[in-house]
Amino acid sequence: MRHGKKFNHLGRTADHRHAMLANMAISLIMHKRITTTLAKAKALKKYVEPLITRSKDDSTNSRRVVFSYLQNKEALKELFGVVAQKVGDRPGGYTRVIKLGSRPGDGADIAFIELVDFDDNMAKTPKAEKKTRRSRKSAPKAEAPAAETPKTEEAPVEEAPKAEAPAEEASAEEAKAE
Repeated sequence: MRHGKKFNHLGRTADHRHAMLANMAISLIMHKRITTTLAKAKALKKYVEPLITRSKDDSTNSRRVVFSYLQNKEALKELFGVVAQKVGDRPGGYTRVIKLGSRPGDGADIAFIELVDFDDNMAKTPKAEKKTRRSRKSAPKAEAPAAETPKTEEAPVEEAPKAEAPAEEASAEEAKAE
């Protein structure tokens, strides 16, 4: 029975699981995005978010606590430097898990996990597409009145021949009637 066991064991021993999550956390911090299975991504999210929260307070104790989890000086520098600056004002939710489908070999669900503040395309793309579409639709409408404005100035000149044209048509119709 699994009473009180709230985290995914991932089919590994405790030492293997801790080492794997630490290595994945280092990769995530260094590369800002990694692709893995969905179960590992969810487990990594629970593992790395408290470390990122701890990195907001750049003290000796915080560095020592995070180093006890990661055991990598380069990742520690990156976490307390670049990552901590970007997430300084964010209250939580530093990572995003996006499902990619299933792996062809064994059918495992694949996902990528990324640091939210480092993906500029994800945050800006939907807004940019909407604005671009609207501007394209509205641009021809905006150009049409602008193009018609000069025509309206010339319209009285064009109306005079148009007025003559119906008179010519009327005389042509009279000639046909005779």
